[in-house]
Amino acid sequence: MNPKTPRAQAVANTLIEQIEQGKLTAGTRLPSIRNATLSFGVSKNTIIDAYDRLVATGYVSSRRGSGFYVETSRPAHPTIKPEHFTEAVDLVSLLREQLNQHYEVRAGDGRLPASWMENADIRRHFKRSNRDKDLSDEFEYGNPQGLIGLREDIARTLIDRAISVHPEQILMTFGANHALDLIVRHFVEPGETVLVESPGYYPMFGKLRLQRAKTIGIARGPDGLDLDMLEQHIREYRPRLLFVQPMAHNPTGTSMSLQNMHAMLRIAEQHDLTIIEDDPFGDILPRSTPHLASLDGLNRVIYVGTFSKTLSASIRCGYIAANPKLIRSLIDIKMLTVITSSSIIERMVHEMIIHGRYRRQMARLREKVAKASAVAVTSLRNIGFTGIHPPMGSYYVWCPLPKGVDGLELARKASLQGIFLAPGSLFTLGNDETGNALRINIALANHPLLLKFLKEEALS
Repeated sequence: MNPKTPRAQAVANTLIEQIEQGKLTAGTRLPSIRNATLSFGVSKNTIIDAYDRLVATGYVSSRRGSGFYVETSRPAHPTIKPEHFTEAVDLVSLLREQLNQHYEVRAGDGRLPASWMENADIRRHFKRSNRDKDLSDEFEYGNPQGLIGLREDIARTLIDRAISVHPEQILMTFGANHALDLIVRHFVEPGETVLVESPGYYPMFGKLRLQRAKTIGIARGPDGLDLDMLEQHIREYRPRLLFVQPMAHNPTGTSMSLQNMHAMLRIAEQHDLTIIEDDPFGDILPRSTPHLASLDGLNRVIYVGTFSKTLSASIRCGYIAANPKLIRSLIDIKMLTVITSSSIIERMVHEMIIHGRYRRQMARLREKVAKASAVAVTSLRNIGFTGIHPPMGSYYVWCPLPKGVDGLELARKASLQGIFLAPGSLFTLGNDETGNALRINIALANHPLLLKFLKEEALS
């Protein structure tokens, strides 16, 4: 044993070696904490810490009331970079205790007791807005996985979408962007190839660039991905991840056909590809809308949803639904990066749902989006645009530009007249011809100044 190696890590290393050598096979129950304490000659807390490290790295799973079991001979995707593992998992252990509060005397805590805040102005606000609630947790960090009541709400909603999921398979986040960031941190190493749609969600391109990934675009058409291109790039680059927004696509507003979705899942299964399904408009889409996660059963699909697109951009509240093992790993990354999400925001959304206000808001929003979409398409077609596909629940129209019209130059001219345009080149990778377009918000597509500018500058 290296004297510089912490005892807990030394125990974990010994067990990892036994697992990787096949001495401890998948499904094997590890010795009880008491027996391991005697076997290794260390304290009970050291064994608990060692087992936590094994769980965090995916070698072992914990079954409540039963013990710890070997999960796999080698984790498929390390949660934390190996060179930083020891330091990071020590931090996770501290964070986990501050959030989950197992100890009676919490001298190592990082903030004052909630009772000290009793006379604060914000306490009075809580009492006004939650008169019949237990407010003891409003000044705590909250469960790092997110408010259980809201996770139960989401699980019921997803079951309506034929996505069978337990609340323990849901992790709350600060919106969909935070969810995608956690997934990127978990899976993507610098230099690794990741597949995205093109046109696609441009912040996703930025996240991957920040992670120093090699980002490869798969052409996205009105019915979905170019499947031949998908298979070609999988064979050439051997990626592990594909990020897609199948329904109400941003930026094109289109939705994948069921046939395209089935074919994509078949290809993913054949090549061991994990798919991240981003579904920001799911709450305003028809209940019959198909989803990759329902077709796949959250086997190789990770599902991302959000309330920020349907309630308010300033309400940063989203979630990830995935297999339990991945959720446990993502919780640790969440704790290391943002500690936890906002239980106040999550409680607000939960109360909107249980009192029916969210459902009524979605009904109104669904009607507004449908009407605005029809008006947007008609207005743009009336001034001469062609090749426009009606948006299917999205907030956007993808408006192809005539040949010879440069979207970036058009956006510069528009800015001089107080008009903000989103050129399609921002949503594409490389010299994709589909980028010669504009993404136009349906709520503003029939604005007289916009229509006048486009007719004079893009269509004349």
